[in-house]
Amino acid sequence: MHPTALVDSSADLGDHVTIGPYSVIEANVTLGNNVTIGNHVTVCDNTSVGKDSRIFHSCSIGEIPQDLKFGGERTKTIIGERTTIREFVTINRGTDALGKTQLGADCLLMAYVHVAHDCVIGDNVIMANMATLGGHVEIGDWASLGGGVLVHQFTKVGKHAFIGGGFRVVQDVPPFILCAEEPLQFQGVNRVGLKRRGFSVEERSIIKNTYQIYFRSGLNRKEALTKIETNIPDSKYRNQIVEFIRSSERGII
Repeated sequence: MHPTALVDSSADLGDHVTIGPYSVIEANVTLGNNVTIGNHVTVCDNTSVGKDSRIFHSCSIGEIPQDLKFGGERTKTIIGERTTIREFVTINRGTDALGKTQLGADCLLMAYVHVAHDCVIGDNVIMANMATLGGHVEIGDWASLGGGVLVHQFTKVGKHAFIGGGFRVVQDVPPFILCAEEPLQFQGVNRVGLKRRGFSVEERSIIKNTYQIYFRSGLNRKEALTKIETNIPDSKYRNQIVEFIRSSERGII
């Protein structure tokens, strides 16, 4: 720990933690084993950072929400294990709506990313430079957001989805797909990503055929889902897609 760092006496530091110059670790913070904190980082109260994570310089982790309804209630920020947070990232703690903002394990948040209050981000998520999440956003495991992507509050992004850089997300993005353009549109299945993650040819085919019906058949949502359940063999991934679409409250892109 650098002598210029300020660490509250109530902070719980694991083994082999590194804290750089002029960083501030506030009350009731937990840093797991082998966590590295760069210089000029503030980790605010009631934040926990999982083991082997690294936070680069000038980040603000767990500051109070940018929400006028926030009344100072005790809420948390949770960062998973082996997660990398690059320069100038800001992550706000939760409000009493959820009580926490949570980031999973093995994630990469590139420079200038912002994660607002009450967001829940899964494991292995990548957010490129300047991607921004409004409050209450949910991001599934293995999803990737390109640089400058703006995600509207309460929106959900399904697992293994890939959103091209610079686009706005104002409706839910189903799992396993590529999307781009303004307004945001389906561009096909994330074939390369799924192949890299061990999805079989048969599994990728089921996903592709499911989305061909939903996005390309000209049917409305109810009709498309009925046709999917009639024509596509019952499977884990078909059912995940159908459930995601059925449960969407903001609508599908």
